Amino acid sequence: MIYNQILIRLGDLTLKGKNQNVFLRRLFNLVYEKLEGLAVDIEIQHDRIYVQLNDEDVNKVIERINLISGISSYSLVVKCSTDLDDIKKTALSLMNEVVTKDVKFKCETKRADKSFPLHSLELTKAVSGYVLANNHLLHVDVHNPEITLHLELRRGQCYIYNTQIRAMGGFPVGVAGKGLLMLSGGIDSPVAGYYAMKQGIEIECIHFESTPLTSIESAQKVVDLVKVIAKYAPKNRIKLHMIPFKEIHMALLDNIPESYNITIMRRMMYRIAERLAKRRDCLCIINGESVGQVASQTLNSMNTINSVTNFPILRPLVTFDKCDIIDRSMKIGCYELSIKPFEDCCTVYVPKAPATQPKIEKAIAYEKSFDYETMIEEAVNNVNSITISADSNIDLTMYGLEVREVIPEILKENK
Repeated sequence: MIYNQILIRLGDLTLKGKNQNVFLRRLFNLVYEKLEGLAVDIEIQHDRIYVQLNDEDVNKVIERINLISGISSYSLVVKCSTDLDDIKKTALSLMNEVVTKDVKFKCETKRADKSFPLHSLELTKAVSGYVLANNHLLHVDVHNPEITLHLELRRGQCYIYNTQIRAMGGFPVGVAGKGLLMLSGGIDSPVAGYYAMKQGIEIECIHFESTPLTSIESAQKVVDLVKVIAKYAPKNRIKLHMIPFKEIHMALLDNIPESYNITIMRRMMYRIAERLAKRRDCLCIINGESVGQVASQTLNSMNTINSVTNFPILRPLVTFDKCDIIDRSMKIGCYELSIKPFEDCCTVYVPKAPATQPKIEKAIAYEKSFDYETMIEEAVNNVNSITISADSNIDLTMYGLEVREVIPEILKENK
């Protein structure tokens, strides 16, 4: 392959005014972290990052770049000198390699190095004329080209490329502060975590585990999901907080009317998440809710559930179609894990007729039937916090999670 560098563009980060350096430093650190261990050299300029491949496998480098939020786009490039003959010959070599049939093309020049003697249009004409004369598969079409040959002149070097690949975009993860992601074992919440990181929010995760009411495989699935999304995180790791939820879960099944069970369960989760978020210096709670997707995600339900906290709640997927969520889940590698048939505490017992228009007053009245405050405090104080990296190998029985041998009687009664 003729390409010897990857040119990385920074997009909106260059528009951040006085805060620009904060964003750029965070991005540069992420680039160095994600490319660590590869035989590449990194050169940083004001609005560009250049990765010298040094014969490294380009697919490995691209795979790592696709994990970095804050990058707008990138291109595989050939770097040459600013000698006109060298530019012509390099451009021709590139087009000879990528063109295998008749194709319409145009040439564009960006002359950031103003010391170059030819103006942009003059260089475009000189190079495109040479390439056309020596490759008879090419035909000029400046309005509807199939391939665009780009020339960029910068600091005594010319960068030549024919593709511009869209990257993750957004802002470098961590630049916006930290949030606590409510992570179930389903499809939506890992995708919500991905989009939060894409917008610069570093995440920690909270999961409500009810073993042995739920299977240990359900909790293991959550660990495996964190391993996948940890690839996008700083240093490739995320902290997961496992909340022991069994006692609260059983109290809900014993004391709350069936139709309000999920509503009040979610209210308990929000109370716990708020307390843990404050302990962990998180600035918000994040979840995978999407309007109308299930009974607990109608606007009335959200209002009733949300009323237990004034803490900021972010819902990155709030207007997403389910098909779009599934598509993104597949792209980030979570989907096959998410659909494994292990039930979490929100799905192991689903009411036959859940309230879709629950009232705050009713929820408060039902909650008075048991001492949830003591149970919440105990759950938060007994949290299992686990740091998970992309290559973690974790045995959850070491953290006190119980393996379910049979279906507990309380679930048999309520099924």
